[in-house]
Amino acid sequence: MEYVHEYYDVVVIGAGHAGVEAGLAAARLGMKTIVFTVSMDSVALMPCNPNIGGSSKGHLVREIDALGGQMGINIDKTFIQSKMLNVSKGPAVHSLRAQADKFMYSIEMRKTLQETENLTLRQSEIAEIIVEHDHITGVRTISGAFYSCKAVIICTGVYLKARCLYGNVIEHTGPNGLKAANTLSQSFLDNGIKLRRFKTGTPARLDGKTIDYSRMEPQYGDVPVVPFSFTTDPSSVQKEQVKCYLTYTNKKTHDIIRAHLDESPIYGGIIEGIGPRYCPSIEDKVVKFADKDRHQVFIEPEGLVTHEMYVDGMSSSMPEYVQYEMYHSVAGLEHASIVRNAYAIEYDCLSPGQLLPTLELKNIQGLFSAGQFNGSSGYEEAAAQGIIAGINASMEIMGKDPLVLRRDQAYIGVLIDDLVNKESFEPYRMMTSRAEYRLLLRQDNADLRLTPIGHEIGLIDDKRYEYVRLKQKLINDEIKRVSSVYFNPDSRVQNFLNTHGSTELKKSMSFTDLVRRPELTYDMVRSLDENVPSLSDDVREQVNIQLKYQGYIEREMKQVSDFRKLEAKKIPNEIDYDLVPSLRIEARQKLNNIRPLTVGQASRISGVSPSDISVLLIYLKSGKLNDNR
Repeated sequence: MEYVHEYYDVVVIGAGHAGVEAGLAAARLGMKTIVFTVSMDSVALMPCNPNIGGSSKGHLVREIDALGGQMGINIDKTFIQSKMLNVSKGPAVHSLRAQADKFMYSIEMRKTLQETENLTLRQSEIAEIIVEHDHITGVRTISGAFYSCKAVIICTGVYLKARCLYGNVIEHTGPNGLKAANTLSQSFLDNGIKLRRFKTGTPARLDGKTIDYSRMEPQYGDVPVVPFSFTTDPSSVQKEQVKCYLTYTNKKTHDIIRAHLDESPIYGGIIEGIGPRYCPSIEDKVVKFADKDRHQVFIEPEGLVTHEMYVDGMSSSMPEYVQYEMYHSVAGLEHASIVRNAYAIEYDCLSPGQLLPTLELKNIQGLFSAGQFNGSSGYEEAAAQGIIAGINASMEIMGKDPLVLRRDQAYIGVLIDDLVNKESFEPYRMMTSRAEYRLLLRQDNADLRLTPIGHEIGLIDDKRYEYVRLKQKLINDEIKRVSSVYFNPDSRVQNFLNTHGSTELKKSMSFTDLVRRPELTYDMVRSLDENVPSLSDDVREQVNIQLKYQGYIEREMKQVSDFRKLEAKKIPNEIDYDLVPSLRIEARQKLNNIRPLTVGQASRISGVSPSDISVLLIYLKSGKLNDNR
């Protein structure tokens, strides 16, 4: 029997948010790339919440964009409401969040893939990875077709042996009733890849025509809209936005849930997988936060061509009739019709400790992975890993150094470092609190941090790179200039200060010190300066932030300097941690398993204490490693 046999540089398994970024990165770097999907309708699918961004996740989208990725560009084309979160707090935690027209988001991303040179999009299920002498050599589909390649990127999302559950109903499908991938897991196990089961869930979708919005609080988008992509013209995204709505659960809702807990597959022991702590089902919320009288519920449109509304905050795996009872108990949803039931979904994913910081599997050269297969949750986390996996698969093929972003360089660096080094026992979700240097890793300066890296790799063109270089120069020049500009306590300055509720001057004060007053900004103080240059909005924003937070920024830079010293201390690959005196048994086991590349990486492994690191540093400095060879 004849079988198809084709050759590609890079094979991507899965076309979700990780897969599309991985495929685009590889193809744009010149790799002949094929992206496989179980359904062409699932390309960049948003099976759960219809939004991109949010707290810390908005940072990831900006960083993907700064490296040359597609997510920010795509949401700018297809959003229906946009909002900057946490604006009452400092700039370190400002995060952009946009409601998507989820159907158009998928269509636009599919169009981008199909129009990208070097990239083939193919509907077929991969059944087997082919490994020879610990090197990946290809994949085989369920039809028997063989695709030989130099690298494979696993981006299977929640499809591996997936099953959806609500009440006692179990459907062996992927999200939205799409086909599950039921054969590939065994191929992974056969090749020594360890797997585990995770679980996530989604709320019901309701018919918007049956909702009483008058009983809810309307939620509006921002005016003006701030785009996600640094390449998007801000004027192009100023458009009419849809409304979302806020309502709340109540005592009746919670009583209904408590009365039927034994019918939930989560509490009935039917679900095997571990769910996300930071995105719990409504059942979990009621049980774990029993003191709460109510929980927020956001009603969000799924798109402009549908009446389906997403019930954010009420994911569930309760039986269908219980879902009707609990949703109908919420203000405004008394007569709501369910279009799609809420359900939990569990799936196979990678056990921890098997990844290099490049996202290549340790034991199989040329095999990379990204997204929910790596134990993370969220579209943005998946896309961030996808672009890095696509870059590093390409770098390996080209014989170039891989890209490993440090924790002080990017939220992406924090994300991947945590996935590689920490034993997460639940789907990993990015949060601003996970980033030690979040004042340096703001969403507003992602282009300044990462565009030069994207240019060096080859994903950012010269024009965009030169723009960022000029932007950085303008920022530096203006910060230097205003440090030598002083204002005297004359009537003009005093009237300005009184107008803005600021204390009058008793002596001359620098432009810089005035900006550092909490009630003043760079743009305000500019009106006092007769020689101020004409600068764009994004440059003025950076000048304001860097002037206001200079002391805090300098303190974090000092911490980064100490951090980089540990990152620079390489650990020889041949080290046997069992021979390091005074290392605790747990530390030896974890270090031998993870095989960290640097002392800094070793210090972040779960179960390795600061005293263990001190012992390791002494051992490396002693030179005894050479004696033990």
